[in-house]
Amino acid sequence: MKKFFILSTFLVFLYGCSVDDGDANITYDFEVLPIESVVEIPDEFELGKTYPITVNYFRPSTCHSFNEFYYMRENNERTVAVIAVDFNRDDCEDLTNQLVEATFNFNVTSNGSYIFKFWQGEDEDENDKYLTIEVPVVE
Repeated sequence: MKKFFILSTFLVFLYGCSVDDGDANITYDFEVLPIESVVEIPDEFELGKTYPITVNYFRPSTCHSFNEFYYMRENNERTVAVIAVDFNRDDCEDLTNQLVEATFNFNVTSNGSYIFKFWQGEDEDENDKYLTIEVPVVE
């Protein structure tokens, strides 16, 4: 899954921006954050329905804010991570245990099973780690 890491790094460099608001010079970057756990996911899906899927992730600082989900689909496999905005300010406070929930809606469009790979960061050898959950589609 080196593609995931390369894409994540590319997003950080591509979307780093500077906004000039008169006297203030606010900069921000996008950061891919690992998912700590999956709070809500159905045991099974019905074709044609939409389901909320809720995850937990740790907010690293008071300057981080949820932006969107990284969502890659390949056949019936979905790779999911959190993309946060990191505002580069001097008054940021590090947070050690602030668990945050985020939800996306999933539309079931095909039969079989869906395999969700929730990105959980990298191991000590810089290999991507995933929480993998398979959800069957029933008639």
